[in-house]
Amino acid sequence: MHAGLLKEELRKLDSLLIKIADETKVPAGQALAVDREVFSKKVTKAIEENSLIEIIHKEVTNIEEIAKEGIVIIATGPLTSDGLIKKIQKITSQDKLYFYDAAAPIVTKNSINFDIAFYGNRYDQEKKKEESIEEWKKRVNNDKLQEQSYINLPMNKEEYENFCKELVNAQVVTLHEFEKKEIFEGCMPIEVMAKRGLDTLRFGPLKPVGFDDPRTAKRPYALVQLRQDDKQGALYNLVGFQTNLKFGEQKRVFSMIPGLENADFIKYGVMHRNTYINSSVLLDETYNLKSNTNIFFAGQITGVEGYVESISSGLVAAINASQKFKQKLGFKDTNKITFSEKTMIGALAKYISTENKHFQPMNANFGILPELEEKIKDKKEKYKKLSNISLSYLEKVIN
Repeated sequence: MHAGLLKEELRKLDSLLIKIADETKVPAGQALAVDREVFSKKVTKAIEENSLIEIIHKEVTNIEEIAKEGIVIIATGPLTSDGLIKKIQKITSQDKLYFYDAAAPIVTKNSINFDIAFYGNRYDQEKKKEESIEEWKKRVNNDKLQEQSYINLPMNKEEYENFCKELVNAQVVTLHEFEKKEIFEGCMPIEVMAKRGLDTLRFGPLKPVGFDDPRTAKRPYALVQLRQDDKQGALYNLVGFQTNLKFGEQKRVFSMIPGLENADFIKYGVMHRNTYINSSVLLDETYNLKSNTNIFFAGQITGVEGYVESISSGLVAAINASQKFKQKLGFKDTNKITFSEKTMIGALAKYISTENKHFQPMNANFGILPELEEKIKDKKEKYKKLSNISLSYLEKVIN
């Protein structure tokens, strides 16, 4: 729901990337997932067809020289080249510009065993008290629900415990000591979570709450979810299964999950480096570098974690880079445009620009919004109230 609020804010601001994301979305329940190949082609086409944009296909590292006269937005993505890293280190006076997270494996849909697997979104799949078994099965198996659902793989207690046993004892890719310290808590590898206790996964990514197993009409002991990864619905990723296991071990252990015994893994999970700066001391709420106001940063390099969050940072940086450019041309009313911390866009900007000695990348979440004056126990009501406040503040910026 928090990510949904951020997307709605961006839609109201007429974000081109969110518009294209909406055009290329694939079924994923309430989440906004896109066909990445189609999405990237449409974005590339939009840029290439814009007569005001000149595309230069080469690496740029002379940031300071360009910033003497012009305005620079650095949005290098998670795998910044060594050459550009060195330049960013120089202009930010930082030696450390990275953290490590993990990516989940992807399987083909036609290799999933649907004698076990079933479609459904959390809570949509539970049997209601007044329903008969036949009525319930008919409701949850309708085509409309399947088109908007995750694929779910239920596990009984024995299956779950055997899986966890093999998972915690599986071979992992050896990390250096400094790499171990840089793993982002929000993308913790599943094997690391499993080592924290036998029930950790059942209360985390494998929680069965909100589902009934069509085979038994009862809640499963644990449940694995798969989310559509492409427009055609041919590929699905294992939700929450970011991992650092060796590829052979991923095939062996993850195939123990009921329904994936013959799964075709077309992409295995990997650890990768994400580059980010200590924005909490370097940037202001417009993603502007304090030490050189001709330079802005955007994307994951600022410490926002996630695709939509990166879009948010880019929009704020671009709006204010435009203000800065108009200022150089002598226009009036070129003050910086900041977003209220009561909006998700503004709360993210405030988070990354607020000094914090334990600074780590942050996703959009209701926890970074200011607390309500009134205490609301019901989470849905509370989040609805926060969302309404956020959107009302955004309207003031738009108008």
